[in-house]
Amino acid sequence: MELKILLPYKVFADIKNVDSIVAETSEGSFGFLPQRLDCIVVLMPGIFSYKTDNVHYLAVDDGILVKTGDLVMVSVRNAVGGVELGKLADTIQNEFKNISADEEKVRYMASKLETGFLSRLRKFQQE
Repeated sequence: MELKILLPYKVFADIKNVDSIVAETSEGSFGFLPQRLDCIVVLMPGIFSYKTDNVHYLAVDDGILVKTGDLVMVSVRNAVGGVELGKLADTIQNEFKNISADEEKVRYMASKLETGFLSRLRKFQQE
């Protein structure tokens, strides 16, 4: 298989001759082999692994995986590789989950602004 890992601003990796892939989803871990049917899965922040001659591990943020034929494309917001497996787990906890908490705060503030704007708009329309 060919594996392409895409970030919003660059191609993180383009790996040929991948034997297998394991990815974390909201439904648990899924394994992908070359003969697997085409599919789309939503990825959760977690450890992503693929096997060529060796097994390689990456920490990935949430995203999406699309398998079509021998091509597997992974699009995630952030990915970290090249460190020990134990450090990848820390990276997921510290970086990716904190980003999600910050995003929740921003979404909450945006919803409050939107609610305030809509209530003022209703008052204006009633006048």
